[in-house]
Amino acid sequence: MHIFDSVQKIKREFTPLQEGKVSLYVCGPTVYDDAHLGHAKSALVFDLLSRVLSANGYEVTYARNITDIDDKIIKKAIEQKKNIKEITDFYTNAFHTEMEAIGVKRPTLEPKATESLEAMYGLIQSLIDKGHAYATKDGDVYFDTASDSKYLTLSHRIQNEEDKQERVESSSLKRSSADFALWKSVKDDSITFDSPFGAGRPGWHLECSAMIEKHLAYKDKEFAIDIHGGGADLLFPHHENEAAQTRCATNHALANYWMHNGFVNIDGTKMSKSLGNSFFLKDALKEYDGEVLRFYLLSTHYRSNFNFNTQDLEGAKKRLDKLYRLKKRLFGLAQNSDETAFKKALLEALNDDMNVSSALALIDEMISKANETLDTAGKHKLLKRETIANLAYIQELLGFGVKNPFEYFQFGVDVQTKESIELLIAKRNEAKKEKNFELSDKIRDEILAFNVNLMDTPQGTFWEKI
Repeated sequence: MHIFDSVQKIKREFTPLQEGKVSLYVCGPTVYDDAHLGHAKSALVFDLLSRVLSANGYEVTYARNITDIDDKIIKKAIEQKKNIKEITDFYTNAFHTEMEAIGVKRPTLEPKATESLEAMYGLIQSLIDKGHAYATKDGDVYFDTASDSKYLTLSHRIQNEEDKQERVESSSLKRSSADFALWKSVKDDSITFDSPFGAGRPGWHLECSAMIEKHLAYKDKEFAIDIHGGGADLLFPHHENEAAQTRCATNHALANYWMHNGFVNIDGTKMSKSLGNSFFLKDALKEYDGEVLRFYLLSTHYRSNFNFNTQDLEGAKKRLDKLYRLKKRLFGLAQNSDETAFKKALLEALNDDMNVSSALALIDEMISKANETLDTAGKHKLLKRETIANLAYIQELLGFGVKNPFEYFQFGVDVQTKESIELLIAKRNEAKKEKNFELSDKIRDEILAFNVNLMDTPQGTFWEKI
């Protein structure tokens, strides 16, 4: 397996720090608003990575944090006259629901900032003791970037005076404009936490370093974890500062491999809340099945910037439809775990820095050949066994084809209409059982009036939206 390392700028063969095991940490959401397509893209990329690592036989420990301490959260709580936990619980639950809708599995660990304060205090104190952090007379604690000779070696950039280091107002008491907050003192009546450094709130960058040390870090190795991931916008300053904190406070570097996914653009423009084009995932899910969004958002290489537009989304849906129509042809046949040449080739493609274009080309070819053979030799037992095994592997590895194929084609039909159709199907089945074929045909016509197709199979009667 090979991974492109964002720091070394090369594709590297993956070798874990501990044989057979992989530690993966990805920066998660700040829970003050709904998840947008950028959140979805990053979550899908690292969900796929976790699946690929598992398919290679690794035991994966995957941590994705929840930032539930932030000035934006406090601002929203004040605006809505709610307490902090009400806000963070609401948006955390919404995030989980929406991630589940696009097939993102829960990570092994999901630490919260509010549950990691003691670890943050310990990290700050270690940096102070080692001369890498200092307190101001106002009670703030800053990381001294000048004390770290390796600072900026992660992002390979030159520090500019305009670089914004914090998500809160900067202090004039900093030694350098490049220094970033580890602890921000708070003197007003807003939300604060008692710490050895006074009442205040932790710096944003501090959270991830502390959580990694608490939950994942190898204490006796050169690196704390195997892989650290996140969006490309996090490379500087967030990941740069994480790396600096960890190497200066501990006896190891933060991560052996760094992976970053590209931006999501909306019709060619970078998605941004400030530009007002931040497309919420919950809105996309109203218009498209979650698996269609998964297929579309994963259809380009993870390092490339992704241009979201409805025309390409419709094209992705048609491509996924073909997989489901093949699955429907084989519906009801038992799954099996046959080893096939296709399964080997699919994993090889994804082992090449998650080359999803090659993987999807293999899937398209497999679907086309399977349909062609089934058309000419529909009872070909070996082909059916292999195709079922291939479809099951695609489901496991990429998360495509997880639904009942008939239900997949029902997307967009409201609950009340579904209930009406199912009730009519039950009545029709009863009429057929009583050999009342005239009534059965009449009910069938009522069902078809809903603009659906009806299919009688050995496994029962199914319908799909036309």
